Amino acid sequence: MSDSRTPAQIEADIVRRRERLAETLDEIGVRVHPKTIIGDARARVAATVDQTAGQAFVAVNRVVTDMKGRFVHSDGAPRLERVVPVALVVVGVVGVLALSARKRKA
Repeated sequence: MSDSRTPAQIEADIVRRRERLAETLDEIGVRVHPKTIIGDARARVAATVDQTAGQAFVAVNRVVTDMKGRFVHSDGAPRLERVVPVALVVVGVVGVLALSARKRKA
C-alpha cells in the first residue's frame, strides 16, 4: 500500500493528531482532578436531594389534599359531621395531657 501524501501533508496530519492528543490529555486531567471529582459528587448528591425533596413534597401534598377532601366540601364548606368528632377527640387528648402534666407537678 503506497501513501500518496506529501511530506507536508503527513507533517500537518501529525501536528493535528498531537493537538487532539494534547486536548484529550488536558480533558482527562480535568476529569480526574480531585476538585472535579468532588464537584461532580456534590452535584449528584444535590440532584438526588432535590429529587427526593420533590417526591416528598408531592407525597405530602397528596396526603394534605386527601385530608382536606375528607374534611371540606368541594365548595369550601367544612364537613361538620367529620370535623366535630375530630375536634372533640383533639380537645379530649389535650385535656388528658394537661391533667397528667398537673398531676406530675403536684
